[in-house]
Amino acid sequence: MISSMLNKSLDIKSAYLQQLLDSGEQEIYLSTEVDFGMTIEEFHQKIKDCQKCALGKTRTKFVFGVGNPKADLMLIGEAPGRDEDLKGTPFVGRAGQLLDKILESVNFAREEVFITNILKCRPPNNRDPQPGEVEQCMPYLNKQIEMIKPQIICCLGRVAAQYLLGTKESLAKLREKDYYYDGIKVFITYHPAALLRNQQFKRPTWEDVKNLRRYYLKINNLPAEKLD
Repeated sequence: MISSMLNKSLDIKSAYLQQLLDSGEQEIYLSTEVDFGMTIEEFHQKIKDCQKCALGKTRTKFVFGVGNPKADLMLIGEAPGRDEDLKGTPFVGRAGQLLDKILESVNFAREEVFITNILKCRPPNNRDPQPGEVEQCMPYLNKQIEMIKPQIICCLGRVAAQYLLGTKESLAKLREKDYYYDGIKVFITYHPAALLRNQQFKRPTWEDVKNLRRYYLKINNLPAEKLD
């Protein structure tokens, strides 16, 4: 399982590298040896005008991501929505407000973590990301993960998990298994927007984030916390 995921990641990066070489691109974002010393904000500035897919022409703002550039926890959704497209910041609408409360419930502040999406631009009418769009955008996410070096990744929803891990399994099955991405532990739970639509998802989400917090405490040799 881990080997197939690593191969998937390498395939995506290799395809992106070839794409850059074919287009005559001079700046490559895959190796710290190439962009030594570049900060996460400098990377943001380099890619914010991206036009690699059609979404570049329909977006209002490029939604790079926000949070601690050295975060232990990185949260990944599927794509920006209307509010995010207008503000250029991920998870700022009703779902984002709920995400803040979920994080607070397990003693994470929004400022501690890094929040981003598979896609950096809003798909029309909030439709699911298309494979071609993801192919163009995944190298940016890979670079974010490489630069931030989180201890834990949390995928918010089925779409984010499927594209990150290269699988077609249902969310129910994804939540039952252990995953790693480039050696980083991956937790998978419901997207906050799903909780707004269906109250029954709140209890399993609570169990997921409690497990995430316990894992974080364990790998950092921190004392256990009471999570009610």
